[in-house]
Amino acid sequence: MLWSLLKILVFVAIIAALALGAGLLLEMRGGVQITAAGTEYTLGPLQSVIALLALVVLVWLLLKLASLLVATWRFLNGDETALSRFFDKGRERRGYKALADGMMALASGEGRLAMAKASRAAKYLDKPELTDLLTAQAAEMAGDTRKAAETYKKLVTNEATRFVGVRGIMKQKLAEGDTETARKLAEKALALRPRHEETQDVLLDLQARAQDWAGARSTLSAKLKSGSLPRDVYKRRDAVLALSEARDVVGEEVSIEARERAIEANRLSPDLVPAAALAARAYIAQGKPKMAVRVLKKAWEAQPHPDIAAAFAGIAPDETPEERLKRFQTLTRINPHHPETRLLLAELNIVAGDFPEARRALGDLVEKAADARPLTLMAAIERGEGASDAVVQGWLARALSAPRGPQWICDNCNHIHAEWAPFCEFCHSFDTLSWTTPKMPEISSAMGGAMLPLITGRLEDGRRAGEEIPEAEEVIEEPQTPDAQRPDAEVIEAEDVTEADLSGTADEMK
Repeated sequence: MLWSLLKILVFVAIIAALALGAGLLLEMRGGVQITAAGTEYTLGPLQSVIALLALVVLVWLLLKLASLLVATWRFLNGDETALSRFFDKGRERRGYKALADGMMALASGEGRLAMAKASRAAKYLDKPELTDLLTAQAAEMAGDTRKAAETYKKLVTNEATRFVGVRGIMKQKLAEGDTETARKLAEKALALRPRHEETQDVLLDLQARAQDWAGARSTLSAKLKSGSLPRDVYKRRDAVLALSEARDVVGEEVSIEARERAIEANRLSPDLVPAAALAARAYIAQGKPKMAVRVLKKAWEAQPHPDIAAAFAGIAPDETPEERLKRFQTLTRINPHHPETRLLLAELNIVAGDFPEARRALGDLVEKAADARPLTLMAAIERGEGASDAVVQGWLARALSAPRGPQWICDNCNHIHAEWAPFCEFCHSFDTLSWTTPKMPEISSAMGGAMLPLITGRLEDGRRAGEEIPEAEEVIEEPQTPDAQRPDAEVIEAEDVTEADLSGTADEMK
């Protein structure tokens, strides 16, 4: 309503200005004298202005007529499109103007206006690859997914715009959560444009989520060939995919294919801890312990890790503690000052019964890296050296409230994982898990808090003499039920505590 009123006011103002101008010209004296063929013509000011405007229009008409004559002459000389081009120039000009206005509206975030301009451009232009694309993108911006889908299907039928149509439908399916259809569309889009980086990334992500490791490795090779991925990054990610492929087929009976994939993953990235452990187990299954030792030594040199130590122990599972301690010197001589090496030496010496040497191996780790593992090992050392229950229980109490130490953490979102995986289960980023200590402080669990009284032997309420202490789970579920306990009542064994809440210490605490 306001816009209509404004247009009326502008029109009235223009008419008023013209009338005022005409009145002024009528009041003016003088004019223009024109002599033609001995005849003199005198024009007043107003007549002169009108004659000038008429002359301009006449010149424009003459130019148009000349252009039409030229087009007709070309048509008569064999140019069949000369006349059609002459009459289409005005339509094209209006069409391209509407198209430009639509693109500006799209860039400004005005989806509805862009759709209207695209519809106007389609009337004047025979360029569906342009107008349909503008319509589809404008419909997406305006939230009209049905219109966008219809337009993308039109683009698919055109050879020149097929890739754009397939990609548009693929993005719609991704937004709807239909990843299976989106993956098939991404494969078609990549077949049309093998070097399109965004499509490569989308397809790689979808293939990995669907655990199509062979397809993902093929897409990764395409990224390398197109130059969108450095070779060192390619080798690392190809190793991750090969490892994932091997992990999927590993069962009770390891197949030859799984062994080969595990060995290939380790060859591609020797510092990848899960690949080294899996490759070592594959060599052990093949009866090649020396190859397993070589793989694990190289991995331990890159990054000492408990999984590497566990795989190294699997080379000779039936050896005595003393034999194992001696054999593990091959591993512990590498990175001897690394915390993981010192923890490994402490565990081996505890199992062998050499508690003073275990204490020397730990050294100041209980203070510098005061997480649950060295504190629990210290409790085992104190028990082995005959320390009092109060001392042992004190170390275990500290272990329950201490951080867990290094874990598999996503570099992208800092999400903690129980075990290594090719993808982060939280943010779905690829190959972002690192074995490191969480940056944020950990919060003690409810189970740890409930078990502290069992370790220290001081329940809030005493118990009657001779009455058995309940299991940790019972205390957690019903914390206010126990009766009074006498000071000499039985305290839960350290083995039970560590098996329930601390991993890897049951053997040491026996």
